[in-house]
Amino acid sequence: MSKVVENWLYSKEHEWVEVLGENRVRVGITDFAQNQLGDLVFVEIPQVGDEVTADETMGTVESVKAVSDLFSPVSGKVVEVNAELEDSPEVINSDAYGQGWMIVIELSNPDELKGLLTAQQYAAFVEEE
Repeated sequence: MSKVVENWLYSKEHEWVEVLGENRVRVGITDFAQNQLGDLVFVEIPQVGDEVTADETMGTVESVKAVSDLFSPVSGKVVEVNAELEDSPEVINSDAYGQGWMIVIELSNPDELKGLLTAQQYAAFVEEE
């Protein structure tokens, strides 16, 4: 069973969302996703100032197995990026919910959070996959 963090939100595309307050969220990929992908060798994420749209592609992750699209779980403006991933994408494999975070988004539509899954819902969703 993959780990999920209580009180965080999740997308069906396997991104996690940590609500930081002040209309900001931190986003990354789930433990399940990094497990499925295998060893990550490259990550392409949006840059500070970029606009992202819920359910639309915001970058890619490349593993030894495949290249996969990253989908933004919410809409808004990127206000912070994890620059460490450029040189050390494998951090996501070792710490998907900590040092492996990807971006911080300033929400343009906070109501979109209501459409995401709770930790329990996500865990059930993953079990079905």
